[in-house]
Amino acid sequence: MSDVEVASWILVIPVKRTAIAKSRLAAAYPQHRPELAHAFAVDTTAAALDSPLVHAVLVVTDDPVVAADVTAVGARVVPDLPGVGLNEALEHGAAIAAADYPGMGVAALSADLPALRPAELSAALAASTADRSFVIDQPGTGTTMLAAGPGVPLDPRFGVGSALAHQASGAHPIELTSIDSVRRDVDTAADLAHAVQLGVGPRTADVMSLVLGAATGSEGLAC
Repeated sequence: MSDVEVASWILVIPVKRTAIAKSRLAAAYPQHRPELAHAFAVDTTAAALDSPLVHAVLVVTDDPVVAADVTAVGARVVPDLPGVGLNEALEHGAAIAAADYPGMGVAALSADLPALRPAELSAALAASTADRSFVIDQPGTGTTMLAAGPGVPLDPRFGVGSALAHQASGAHPIELTSIDSVRRDVDTAADLAHAVQLGVGPRTADVMSLVLGAATGSEGLAC
């Protein structure tokens, strides 16, 4: 699993309907929150597909607009048939990945990584040499990626305090110092500001241009 020239991973990315996603951004971006959530998901998916370690990306979503756009960049869409929560959606996607791509590892990846760099994702996947490994988010309490080797159940424990929950379940934290873009998920305006400093993908950059136009009153930019 350490050879970055071999596409040996299937990534599962869960995406909420953007009408309700990223609620903590609503105060700072009341007009553009749904567009930002949408852009995060598409940029994350596109960057993941550019990693040479990634064989395929399964996006678990019931949002038809997100489904169309991630399909356009090369992902496979899986309907969220459980429809009851994040971990259930991930288990559903992981089961399909294991059945359809035998012999490959399966990794759950957050959909809100707009600054994701393919090389840093590859480094994190290459470091996932334990049966189950995970990346701790920038604040240090959550999880942005959970990887399980071939034939190993993913057993996701996402939610509040997921870093401790994943470690308690036997997953090993990935201790790399150069994967900031993999750790930078976006829940708040401060998170987004940091992601912009790192350099966001094109869809998120486009929405941020709209935000700037709305703030300055520039013609043709405000929504």
